[in-house]
Amino acid sequence: MTFGAKGFDRAKGEGMSLLNFRGRGGSLVTTPDLRATLIAAWRTNNRITVHLIQGLPAALWDVSVPGSQRTIRAVAAHLHNARCMWIKTLGREHGIATPARVDHRRVARRQLVAALNRSSKGMEALLELGLASGGRVPPSKGYIWRNLALDVGHVLTYFVAHEGHHRGQIIMVARQTGHRLPRAVTDGLWQWKPLP
Repeated sequence: MTFGAKGFDRAKGEGMSLLNFRGRGGSLVTTPDLRATLIAAWRTNNRITVHLIQGLPAALWDVSVPGSQRTIRAVAAHLHNARCMWIKTLGREHGIATPARVDHRRVARRQLVAALNRSSKGMEALLELGLASGGRVPPSKGYIWRNLALDVGHVLTYFVAHEGHHRGQIIMVARQTGHRLPRAVTDGLWQWKPLP
């Protein structure tokens, strides 16, 4: 396949941009635009996280996680606060604004949903920074932990895995404590196709 400037054409696909180009032998090949695909994947992850938080029964919000000091509210708040920590650590030096953290003991569900949507924009900005920098988030002085490879693929999967872990934790605690989630909530957790 050739990737020369000639023969490229942008098209729209399922929630993402597609690049069309002429492959070997002149046949048209369509491949997803990496930037659009990664940003769409992050947005889907955020939508799924927000869907779960919005669908939690009020009685579950202050239930303690067995074996932990955290409540479900605190676990949910941790999702936003962890994003804020990473945005600050990796992005502040590069001009990305860090959203305000939430109080894990007092945040209301509606406040948390708004905060998650703000921190989602910060996460998108981190991914965009990495994409604009040759596919890697530039290192920053604040990044001393060094457990995360900074290529955009690893950055995206790290954060999606982190949130998936805590979504599963919330669902497990709901079941263990007799607060089974409504089917619309649990079914929605698996709606990963882009919405129209």
